[in-house]
Amino acid sequence: MRAETIVPKEWDRSEGAKRDIVAGGIVIAAILLFVGTGSNVMQSVVRALAGAGGGTDRVLAATLILNIALILFGWRRYDDLNREIRERTLAEKRARFLADTDPLTGYLNRRALLAAGPSLVAAAAAERRHVALLLLDLDHFKRVNDIHGHVAGDHVLQVAAERITAILPPNATKARLGGDEFVAMIAFEPAARHQIDALAAALVAALEEPVEYEGQRIRIGSSLGIALATGQNVTMEMLVRQADIAMYHGKEKGRHRHIWFEPGMEMAMQARNQIETGIRNGMPRGEFVPHFEPQVDIASGRLVGFEMLMRWDSPEHGMIPPERFIPIAEESGLIGELSLRVIRAAMEIAKGWDPSIVLAVNISPQQLKDPWFSQKLTKLLAETGFPAGQLEVEITESSLFENLALVRSIVTSLKNQGVSLALDDFGTGYSSLSHLRALPFDRIKIDKSFVAAMRGSADAQAIVVAIVRLGESLGMPITAEGVEDSATATELTRLGCAKGQGWHYGRAMSAVDTAEMLAERGLLRTPLKARNAPDGESAPLRKSA
Repeated sequence: MRAETIVPKEWDRSEGAKRDIVAGGIVIAAILLFVGTGSNVMQSVVRALAGAGGGTDRVLAATLILNIALILFGWRRYDDLNREIRERTLAEKRARFLADTDPLTGYLNRRALLAAGPSLVAAAAAERRHVALLLLDLDHFKRVNDIHGHVAGDHVLQVAAERITAILPPNATKARLGGDEFVAMIAFEPAARHQIDALAAALVAALEEPVEYEGQRIRIGSSLGIALATGQNVTMEMLVRQADIAMYHGKEKGRHRHIWFEPGMEMAMQARNQIETGIRNGMPRGEFVPHFEPQVDIASGRLVGFEMLMRWDSPEHGMIPPERFIPIAEESGLIGELSLRVIRAAMEIAKGWDPSIVLAVNISPQQLKDPWFSQKLTKLLAETGFPAGQLEVEITESSLFENLALVRSIVTSLKNQGVSLALDDFGTGYSSLSHLRALPFDRIKIDKSFVAAMRGSADAQAIVVAIVRLGESLGMPITAEGVEDSATATELTRLGCAKGQGWHYGRAMSAVDTAEMLAERGLLRTPLKARNAPDGESAPLRKSA
C-alpha cells in the first residue's frame, strides 16, 4: 500500500478571522441568554430550597448549564487568541531580527544597513550635521581561512566585531556587509572631522593586534575607507561605493591605514578595473610575453642564464611594464594563471637554448599559497619538454613567513624534480638563518637596492660583504642584481660574488633579441632561421618595443 504524504494546510488568515467572529458571537449570545434565563432559574432554585415551589424547570436548567459552558468556551477561545497574538508578535520580531542581523557578529547586514542609512543621513542633515560612513576591510583575511580554517576565520571576525564595538560610540550604526567587510555610520558636527580621523586610526590600530586562537597568534590588519555625506542628496549605494574606492586606494598605498574618499580616486579605480579587465581578456590572446634579462659569471663575463621578466604587449597601449599590472593581478587572484601562461611560453622558447643556459623564473608569493603549485609547474615541464635541470625558481624571502610548512613542501617537491631554487631579494624581508637551513636553496640573490648603493654607502657595502660571506659559509653562490656599471662589477668580483645581472650586462630583451644574442655566441640548439614560434598558449616571438 502506497503511503500518501500529508501536506499541512497553510494558515488562512481570513478563515481564522471568520472563526474569531463566530466565537465572539457565540460568547455574546451565551451571555444574553444567561442574563435572560439565569434569573428565572435562580428564582426557581431558591423557591425549591425554601419548600415554596415544585423545583426548577428542566429546560431552563439545561439552558443555564449550556450558557455557562458557552461562556467558558468563549473565555478559553479568547485566551487562546491572546496567546496566539503574543506568539505571532514574538515570531515576527524574531523573523525581522534574523532578516536584518548578521548572525555571526550581531551587526546589521547589508540589506538592513541600506534600509536604515537614508533615515540616519536625513536626520543628520536636518540638524546640519554630517555623516561619515567608514568601510573597514580585514587585510589578508583569506589567508586566515586557508591556513587556519573557517572556524578560526569566524573567530577572527567575532573578535574584530568586538574590538570595533569597543571603539565606536554607542550611537554608531554598525553593519557587516559580508565576508570581512564592516561598516559604521556616525553623525558628527562639521567642525569635528578630526574626531572621525581619531576613531578610524584607533580602529586600524586595534585590528593590528594579534588574535589568540587555540594557542596560535593570528595576525591580521585592516584598511579603512571613509565617505562623507553632507546632505540628503546622496544614496547609500553611492556612499558605500565611495568608501570602498577609498579603502582600495589605501590598500594600494600600503594597507594598515585610513583614507577619505576624494573624487579623483574614482577615476583611479576605473583605471584599475580597466587593467584587470585587460588582464582577463589579454591572457587568452597571448598578450603577456616573456622578456629575458642576461645573467653572467662576474669573473669571466660568460653568459650563464636569463631571468624571465613578464611584459604586457597591449594592442592599445603598447608594451606595459610589470609594475603597472602585476600588483593588480595579485590582488585580483589572476597572478597564478597569468604566471603559468608566461612561464609556459618561456619554456617553449628556452628549449632551443644551449643546455648550459639557465632559465630563472620569479614566483609570486600568492602562488606559494597554492598547495598544488609544484604539481602545476612539474606538469609544465612535462608538457613543454623543458629540462628541469635548466630551470631555477626564485622565491622572495617575504614569502617564507606566509606559511613556512607549505613553502617547504612546495620547494622540496620541486627540488626532487631537479629544479634549482634561489632566495630572491635577500636583505629586504624577514628571513633568518633558520629558514636558509630549513629550505633547500641553491643560491642567494642580493637585492639590487644594496648593490646600487654600495659605492656611495659604507653600510650598503657592509651588507653586501656580509651576504657574500654568508653564502660562502653555507655553500650557496651569490647573484647580485642591479649591476649598472663596470666599477660595481669589479668590486663584486673582488668580493667573490659569483653571478650578476643588470644594465651593465644588458637589459631585458624580447625572445627574438635573446635568440639573436645566443646565436652570435653559438648557444642555440638549432639555427635561428629554423626555429618556429611556440604553439599552444605560448606567445609568438616578438622584437622589443
